[in-house]
Amino acid sequence: MPVPEFVIRLRAHIGHDLLWLPGVTGVVLDDDDQVLLGRRADNGLWALPSGILEPGEEPAVGLIREIEEETAVVAEAVALTSVSAGHRVTYPNGDVSQYLDLTFLCRYVSGEARVADDESIDVAWLCLDALPVDMTETSVERLAKALAYREDTRAGTAFVR
Repeated sequence: MPVPEFVIRLRAHIGHDLLWLPGVTGVVLDDDDQVLLGRRADNGLWALPSGILEPGEEPAVGLIREIEEETAVVAEAVALTSVSAGHRVTYPNGDVSQYLDLTFLCRYVSGEARVADDESIDVAWLCLDALPVDMTETSVERLAKALAYREDTRAGTAFVR
């Protein structure tokens, strides 16, 4: 997966030390209540579209960019459904990162879902009642929070978890 240029420049100064980065994740639902997932190239697991924000980039704007770059789907961010700090990740090259993730509930707008970059080996719309068992733990958690938010909104009791 390509490392953003600004991260490469930071790594030149800090080496492998912990780098705290803002990330975004999208729970993209279509009119048939299917969710957009990609099978990650790095670990083979299914996951929600996600990525790292560029410096100064608005989170919803960056997420929509990431979704289209990864899946060729155009989406619209509807609501921020969760904010969470992830666990430290140590990459094979020794780099250590930790992500502050902002997850958004998104609405499908247009486009044919397909692998659009080298981060995924498959992209698909999947029914919420037939999700793959080999999903990343973070995607399972973020999807659950977004769906709970959606239900709370329908019931008139929505808040960010």
